This record gives sequence, C-alpha cells and structure tokens, in this order.
Amino acid sequence: MIKAIRVSLLLLLLVASLAIVAGGTAEPSSRIDVLRVEGAIVPAVASYIDRGISEAESHQSAAVIIELDTPGGLLSTTQDIVDRIWDAEVPVVVYVDRWAGSAGTFITLASHVAAMAPASRIGAASPVSVDPDEELSDTLEKKITEDTAASIRTLAQSRGRNLKAAEATVLEALSFTDREALGLEPLSEEHQELLELETPYLDPPLVDLGAANIDSLIAQLDGITVTLTRGNVTIVTRDYFKNNIEMSLIERFLQTISDPNIAYILLALATTGLILELINPGTILPGVVGAISLILAFYSLAVLEASWAGIFFIILAFVLFIAEVFTTTFGILTLGGIASLVMGSVILFGGGPELFQLHINWWVIALVAIVIAAIFIFVVAAIVRSQRRRPATGKEGLVGQVALAQTELDPTGMVFIEGEHWTAKSEGGRIEPGEEVVVTKVDGLKLWVVKKEQGGSSWEE
Repeated sequence: MIKAIRVSLLLLLLVASLAIVAGGTAEPSSRIDVLRVEGAIVPAVASYIDRGISEAESHQSAAVIIELDTPGGLLSTTQDIVDRIWDAEVPVVVYVDRWAGSAGTFITLASHVAAMAPASRIGAASPVSVDPDEELSDTLEKKITEDTAASIRTLAQSRGRNLKAAEATVLEALSFTDREALGLEPLSEEHQELLELETPYLDPPLVDLGAANIDSLIAQLDGITVTLTRGNVTIVTRDYFKNNIEMSLIERFLQTISDPNIAYILLALATTGLILELINPGTILPGVVGAISLILAFYSLAVLEASWAGIFFIILAFVLFIAEVFTTTFGILTLGGIASLVMGSVILFGGGPELFQLHINWWVIALVAIVIAAIFIFVVAAIVRSQRRRPATGKEGLVGQVALAQTELDPTGMVFIEGEHWTAKSEGGRIEPGEEVVVTKVDGLKLWVVKKEQGGSSWEE
C-alpha cells in the first residue's frame, strides 16, 4: 500500500513537471512586429530597437522587421544595435527601404534575414573622420579600417553572406544596388576586379531577399529557418498580423536633437539667452530659454562626442562680444568673436572616426554668426545704453523737465512740476506767473530754472 502511494506521488510529480515544461515552450505567435528607423543611427534609435525587440520577445512574435533608411551613424551606437540583434530571442529581419549607408550596412548584415526594396542601395561603410577637414593619421586610419573590416567580415561569414562584398564596403567604400546585392544583376567591371570575382554576379549574395513591400517580405519569410542563440527556429507567417511599434515622442525628440546642426544651434541659443539674462536681470524669458537650451545642448554634445576645444572657442566668442559692448575697440573684439565662433563651429565635432560624417553645415554657421553678431551689436548695446542713461525719476530726473511758474520768480518763487510744488530760482531774470520754465539744476530742495523760450529745452526734446 505504501509502495503504491509512493509510485502515485512520483507519477503526479512527473505529470506536473511535463506540464510546466510544456507551458514554458509555447509555440511562437503569428504576430509580426514592425519597426521603422529613419535618419542617423544615434542612441535614441538604439533604445527604440532594443525596446522593439524586447516587446517582440515578450510576445514570442514570429519575427521583428526593421524598416531601415539611414545614411549612417555613430560607431558605438551601431555596435550596440548589432549586439542586441545578435542576442535576440526572436528572428530579426532588416528590410532596406531606400538606403542602408555605412552603419546601416552593419545592421543589415547582422540581421537573421536581410532584405531590400526595389531601387534601394547598401554599402559605403568606411569609417571617416568626424571632421571633414581633418585627416586621420595613417596608422590610426589603418587600425580603425582593419578593425571595422574584421567586424563586417565576421557578420557576413556568420550569416552566410558574401564576405568579399561585405569587406569591400569598408575597404573600398563600395555600394551595391538591390539587384547587385541579391546577385541578380552583374557588377561593373571595376567592381569585379576589386572583388576578384570569377563571375560578374555576387555568389553568395550580400542580402537574402528582395521584396516590393512589407507584406511581400512577410510572405517570403514563411518557412525560413534561422539560427538564434537558443538554436534553430523556423519562421511561420501563415495567418500573421502586423503590429507596428512606433518611436515614442521622447525617442523621436532625442533623435531629432542628436544632430550636429541642432546641437550647435542649441548651444548658441543657450549661451545667448543666459548672457542676455545676466546683462539685464529680471527679463526671465532669455534665461529660461537659455537654461533649457543648455540642458538639451549638453545632451546632444555628449551623444555626438563634441570637442571641448570647439565648445571653449564658442564660449570665448560670446565673451568677446560682451567685451565689445563695454569697451570702445571700433569692432575689433566683434571681429575676434566672429572668428572664434566660426573656428569653434568647424572643430566642434572633430577628433575621432565614425561611420558617417558629423559636421555643421556652412550655411548654419554663417546664419548663426550673423544673427548672434546682430544681437550683440544692437540689442546688448541698447541695453547697456539704457543702463547708462541719466535716471528719469527722483530729483535728478527733474533736470531738463518743463515746469510752470506758480508765482513770480524774481529771482525766487514757486513752480509746479510733476504734480508737486517746488521752490525755484531763476537764472535768467524775472519770470512771470504762468510762464513755462526748464529745470537746469537741482540743489537740495531748490530748483534752478530758465525761461523755456530763452534757450531751455525739455529732456524729451
């Protein structure tokens, strides 16, 4: 009897264990998650992709598709995205819509399935200096290029894609159309020589599929087996439903300000607003705008790894602009400020390699320099002039004002000015009651006046 009870308990434990295992290995759903990435590859994009893949994993989606259209991005951010795709527990499909330049090439080749839309292109993944006017040293350039080439070779080899073509996007900055990348169209003779191909077609191809749209791509994905970290998985897209995962407002905003031109404008706006607030305390609005812009500028500059030398040059420019207002140098300090501003703008994003060029457009630099120079020549000068102006209130403010004689001034009498009666003394002879006089001096509680028609004039005049 006891033995039967023990056997029954063991059977119950076995059934329970099997139920738990069965429950933990549920079949993937027919859900397809779709992400849309446009613009530069910056940390906000990496956060968006990570969130999208995590959501797909939590729902055990059949696959997550990343629609990609990018000119490139930051090297460190690209590596973060590649690592996230590599560790994904669901198949990640990259669909190149229009352009997968530089960083986009790495992301595409890291995917489990790479697809391209008609008339799209991929490639040109060579690392460049973030300052287009500053060349990398030969040794540093060689190290960076070789490391980047090794990275892309690893991706291509691991996914079974054309290793020579992938490497050439880095070493030779080659780009391929969708049909060339798919091995459906012959390469140019020049490209064939560079790749040392035995045939004019890429074999194996650089990407896996060509699709006119997302629905066409999903139909082609059905039955494809990919290798994940947990093993081989077959994608099943029958009776699928699409779930679009959009960028959040914060992610979209952070991506927008992670642009060299925007970061530069924010820094200029922040410095201008804060300096105007310091020069004329209590205006509030310039200070608030400047403080907010400064915080956003710090984020952008940190993300884009801006040069401290460039930042200091820009700050020096504003110091020179202010100094011009308080001194008389006939524009020398203003010219120095403009030169410092332009120099800082040019080198603001210099100093290291990335997968696309980070630089400020020249028209933006010119526009900011003109606007800031105008502000400090006119607005700040007007503020300082108003601060230096003779007080318009109190006793000193009476000088130059018109008063009305209440009594005869011969030479002393009473005048009426600004609602008050004052003792006054004439400096130019007898003044009759009712005549207008102009205050020339204030001596204690006595005013010195002259007849208005004898050459006196009011302050306003």
